[in-house]
Amino acid sequence: MKITILTITLVAAAAVVSFGQEGALEDVKHGAKKAGETVKNGLETAGKKTKEAVETVGEKTKETAKTVGRKTKETAETVGQKTKDSAKTVHRKSKTTSEKASPETSGQQSINPAPNTPSPNDR
Repeated sequence: MKITILTITLVAAAAVVSFGQEGALEDVKHGAKKAGETVKNGLETAGKKTKEAVETVGEKTKETAKTVGRKTKETAETVGQKTKDSAKTVHRKSKTTSEKASPETSGQQSINPAPNTPSPNDR
């Protein structure tokens, strides 16, 4: 009888230890699963936030590009118009000046009396 009681006690002790370990193992599994879900949720949230930020930046960049393009076009048109107006003014003044100037004849051309060669004293 003592052997039977001893055997039952050992089996019961082993079962208790086994169940205790199994319970701890289940707790670890559950904790790991919960932590994994938390990480997964965090990554999904970060992914959504990143996607939203990228879309916002993309929209702002597109708007900025349109604005820069429009401003560049306006500036080019303004510069072109001013250049055209300036050319007309210069042409008008040039035409007026050339009409006022008297044409020179070949006999009236001035002759430079000083030669372009340096004098020996200039060295």
